[in-house]
Amino acid sequence: MDDRVRRIIVAITGATGATYGVQLLKRLHAMPGVESHLVISDAASLTLHQELGLQRRDAEALAHVVHRNRDIGASIASGSFQTDGMIIAPCSMKTLAAVAHGLSDNLVTRAADVMLKERRRLVLMVRETPFNLAHLRNMTAVTEMGGIVFPPLPSFYHRPATIEEMVEHTVDRAVDLLGLENAHAPRWGGMKSAPEA
Repeated sequence: MDDRVRRIIVAITGATGATYGVQLLKRLHAMPGVESHLVISDAASLTLHQELGLQRRDAEALAHVVHRNRDIGASIASGSFQTDGMIIAPCSMKTLAAVAHGLSDNLVTRAADVMLKERRRLVLMVRETPFNLAHLRNMTAVTEMGGIVFPPLPSFYHRPATIEEMVEHTVDRAVDLLGLENAHAPRWGGMKSAPEA
């Protein structure tokens, strides 16, 4: 990797799974040469408190730069501001729909629109279950525009013992999708042979 700073936008919206955004911010903060830009929606402030007992300022303290969601004139609202990618973690269905239809009515959706128009990496950790047809069509639309739809589904082949381990594994995969060096991530080395009966 070169020596330039890699700017990553992290948006946290009101869907369940605020822990993904918080853990991602912690991981990015510990990575040399990475500058995180954070946007938190109003609904996300409620979810942070409900799920993690955190205030908005607690999450903001984990980022290098903080932007207000209503500040559509922020640096990250322009394609001329160089960034390396954006992740919405978690991504509500409302935010997904806005991104899919180009509704840039706040900084989260405007920054996502910039990622798509500039052909930069956009990862959406969509959270809902089950999906209805509108959700699926919106995910298809974002994928066709070049975004990456990445529902934070847990894996079990690494035998996680805690919820935190499950979250960290998903965050490692998200960091990979952002194209960042990630020495922390365990790598698959192939399946172990099953014992003979």
